[in-house]
Amino acid sequence: MLSFVTRTLSSIRILVLIAAATLLGACQMDFGGTGPVVNTNAPVPVALLVPFGSEDGNNDVLATSLQNAAQLAVSDLGEVKIDLRVYPTAGTTAGAAEAATKAVNEGAKIILGPVFADAANAAGSAVASRGVSVLSFSNNTQIAGGNVFVLGHSFNNTAKRLLEYAATQGVNNVMVVHADNLTGQVGKAAVQRATSETATTFAGAASYQFSQQGVVNAVRDIAEQVRETEANGLVFASDTAGALPILSELLPENRVDPAKVRFMGLTRWDIPTQTLSLKGLQGGWFALPDPSVGGAFKDRYTTAFGRAPHPLAGIAYDGVAAIGALVKAGGSTPLSKASLTQPSGFAGVDGIFRLLPDGTNERAMAVVEIENNQVKVIDPAPRSFGVAGF
Repeated sequence: MLSFVTRTLSSIRILVLIAAATLLGACQMDFGGTGPVVNTNAPVPVALLVPFGSEDGNNDVLATSLQNAAQLAVSDLGEVKIDLRVYPTAGTTAGAAEAATKAVNEGAKIILGPVFADAANAAGSAVASRGVSVLSFSNNTQIAGGNVFVLGHSFNNTAKRLLEYAATQGVNNVMVVHADNLTGQVGKAAVQRATSETATTFAGAASYQFSQQGVVNAVRDIAEQVRETEANGLVFASDTAGALPILSELLPENRVDPAKVRFMGLTRWDIPTQTLSLKGLQGGWFALPDPSVGGAFKDRYTTAFGRAPHPLAGIAYDGVAAIGALVKAGGSTPLSKASLTQPSGFAGVDGIFRLLPDGTNERAMAVVEIENNQVKVIDPAPRSFGVAGF
């Protein structure tokens, strides 16, 4: 039996991205919000809120990687000048609110970060009346809206991408399997929403207690539900550190044939790479950022700083680079909500992305299949909006 490793919900909140991100067009639409007045002929003050100063050493590692990536993006902007100012949050809501207020008082025109959803929500609330937007590194769409945007990869985005492709392959009756915790509920909601937006049907959901024995105890009932609903697609909300290894091993043993019921994942199955060797996941599908462009950023970061970037570092790079592209476009309010949500989006280090008026985002992703313990791209990431995959 493969081991089951539990995790704290705080790790879920930051799920987790060679050229600088550039504007993918000049088209802009007015979604409201004038934004702060910016002098684009002088360095533009941008606040970076990161979790330095917490009691968790992992937060300092993360904060360092985010700061490094943001500074790398600043250096890549050419003639556009960004005055990047770093503010520690201690990884807390109070620290984030205080840092955001201080940053705006000191002239920041936009805020990048914080990482954790509750901290981002606090930062946004603290400066909402000041007309300053917060581009959070979180992927929790529940905090999105108003002046708060989420830059992270969300379950909603992944689920829609997967099911759009699944429908084209005849996988159209989809069931979701999730833990009975907050993360599992978010995953279930994302799949259910995606079925309403694609040519697929929601066959139902099956949950399990978030423990090793809880997963084992639930497998027989999950398998029976798959057969009763005649689902031909099964989406797992868990990852390798959760229930995925157990489910992929025991469901086939309980007559759920992966050759007839396509296994799909809301999380990345290539992290860690050992997951790719799980027998039950051969032929399974998941989505990941455009693999044809992401490697260049990792190589540049490693060369510049002597170590590989944190998985979230690319999001910090994207945020700075998008701000730089908007500043380059000119105007007195280049960081307004209308500018940030321009439909043509931006080109980031992991592919194209755009911010939506509701504070969420769309990111281009490739659909991949596990074949012979390796990742095979079966539907490339879109290179522009308005094409297949969006």
